Amino acid sequence: QVRLVESGGGLVQPGGSLRLSCTASGNIYLIKTMGWYRQAPGKERELVATITDGVTQKYADALKGRFTISGDSAKNTVYLQMNSLNPEDTAMHYCYARLLTRNNLDFDEYWGRGTQVTVSS
Repeated sequence: QVRLVESGGGLVQPGGSLRLSCTASGNIYLIKTMGWYRQAPGKERELVATITDGVTQKYADALKGRFTISGDSAKNTVYLQMNSLNPEDTAMHYCYARLLTRNNLDFDEYWGRGTQVTVSS
């Protein structure tokens, strides 16, 4: 089965930076889209950023300019560089992938278990 494993979360002061990583593993044939969503306590999960076909980037409008998504296709890994963090960025961050396995003809969606980002002084 496919697994998405996140890393890089933690505690950071306002104005600081973090770099998240997510690696997909398993019976993968082709990755269409990978990206990040986040969920703060008491709020719904929301888009942060995605990258499709290794090049096309999509960001939440409010985050564009502070956050940058990138990927390494050879490693099945996506990164999220987070700069100028503020307390409103505090949330559980989940890795997302839409991909083909070698067992299927259609794309399926997968989620990681999440990594916590806490911005506080």
